[in-house]
Amino acid sequence: MKFENPLQSARLIKRYKRFLADIRLEDGSEITIHCPNTGSMKNCQTPDSRIWYTDSANPKRKYPCTWQFIETIDKLTQHLVGVNTGLANKLVVEALEKNVIAQLQGYQKLKTEVPYGDQNSRIDVFLSNHDGAEPDCYVEVKNVSLGLGDGLASFPDSVTTRGQKHLQELMLVRKQGFRAVLLFSVQHTGIDRVTPADDIDPEYGRLLRLAAASGVEIFAYGVEVDVETSSVSMQGQIEVCL
Repeated sequence: MKFENPLQSARLIKRYKRFLADIRLEDGSEITIHCPNTGSMKNCQTPDSRIWYTDSANPKRKYPCTWQFIETIDKLTQHLVGVNTGLANKLVVEALEKNVIAQLQGYQKLKTEVPYGDQNSRIDVFLSNHDGAEPDCYVEVKNVSLGLGDGLASFPDSVTTRGQKHLQELMLVRKQGFRAVLLFSVQHTGIDRVTPADDIDPEYGRLLRLAAASGVEIFAYGVEVDVETSSVSMQGQIEVCL
């Protein structure tokens, strides 16, 4: 996907109040931008890091600019990490439409935010009408940004009771005979393995392993980012280590 407005670079001063960040532009001036991430953003908010943002040019917005990526360094290698959790679902939908995700090819219909389960939930992506008569498929998308070094990332970056509920819902629809998928959208260019963050949310890790044992399909895909063309796309599969 290509951003509607070009990516611009700046330096991070600080992130605060969850949804705000102060940045320093290349001309030395400072502005406040929107931070579209409700998580802890652990390892993704080091002051003076280079970041990329987009400007909506919308005068009606109090904070017209949105933080998109941050540059991190692992063993002298620079990587880009997407902090905009809202991009995760968009990347997955685009990848599905382009048949990038091999495990989910063959479905003729795609819907988003469909009500399901018994806990008042909405599934991120619902796939139906498979050309090979596969069962309908419920896909829950999780954004991964917490890099631990040496190509390893973990999820979540803070305790997520919502994420725990989603795993319970996926186990329920799998029990009902449908396909249930947890798809990690890894917005980190330096990652080749994903694992549950048991040190941060041990209950999520327990439920994730229980879901896998119950037949919930769990896999991850990474992204490629091109700041020159202001584009990002979902690419190769990444190993999930339970």
